[in-house]
Amino acid sequence: MSTQGGTKAVLAALAANLGIAVTKFVAFLFTQSSSMLAESIHSVADSGNQGLLLLGQRQSARPADEEHPFGFGRARYIAAFLVGIVLFSVGGLFSVYEGIEKLRHPHELESGLIAIVVLVVAVGMETFSFTTAIRESNHTRGGRSWWQFIREARAPELPIVLLEDLAAELGLLFALGGVGLTLLLDDPIWDGAGTLAIGILLLVVAILVAIEAYGMLVGEAATPATVATIRTTLAAAPGVSALIHLRTLHLGPDELLVAAKIGIPPAATMREVAATIDGAEVALRAAVPTRLRIFLEPDIPRDPQPAPTGFTEPVPAVPSA
Repeated sequence: MSTQGGTKAVLAALAANLGIAVTKFVAFLFTQSSSMLAESIHSVADSGNQGLLLLGQRQSARPADEEHPFGFGRARYIAAFLVGIVLFSVGGLFSVYEGIEKLRHPHELESGLIAIVVLVVAVGMETFSFTTAIRESNHTRGGRSWWQFIREARAPELPIVLLEDLAAELGLLFALGGVGLTLLLDDPIWDGAGTLAIGILLLVVAILVAIEAYGMLVGEAATPATVATIRTTLAAAPGVSALIHLRTLHLGPDELLVAAKIGIPPAATMREVAATIDGAEVALRAAVPTRLRIFLEPDIPRDPQPAPTGFTEPVPAVPSA
């Protein structure tokens, strides 16, 4: 994923959520609807999350130094993990608490028509943000399903914005349902039920975001398609007789570490070995559209040894007397 596409989606979501948050808070002051309050907090949390993602992008662009020789690319993963925490605590837990309180102590809804109008306007703003994220994601999604895209993406911004916007659209529908049923049935308990549903939704999305961000922070390999490309490219490089083993690791969304041991013919000279490594690096950079840090170790392939049948350490031989 290009950083530019992710930034565009984040900015669109930030603009939409700031406008929605102000509108919802004003509506809450008129209606005293707990669903409206939960949606207001939801939009504030989302706005803060977009700010975190933009900060992570800015920090990741810092040049490498002696203490951080591989750069600051993981700052975007840290920002993504913080987004999950904010969604869980500020958005989800608050909404669940507010919903339970309103179920225990319901109160009459004031100016329900204002709430309905504000929520409909908010749906339009969220739809703008959601369609922007979908459009930018389609540039890199290819033939993958949406779930595969979210699971396999190594850049966190677009998957997070997609999940947040989906949660926002569903949350608005829950709020509309809660307010609408409260007005229709003249029973404020539905407003509390809508608030509780919003909180549970945010908790689920927050857990998904945190799980994905955790995997990125711990360290994820390149996608299977990228690993296959690297294997094919190295195996076909001139002078490489075999690919003995390969390891990949994302140092950041746009930077990949590639460490491999390649087989070299036994009769190759030092000059030929150096030329083989240089040629393999050039081929890799041409085949993989990501910044690469490549470490290739030349070796002479040996006959494969039989795999061990257990984990028992060999017993040392006892010298004869």
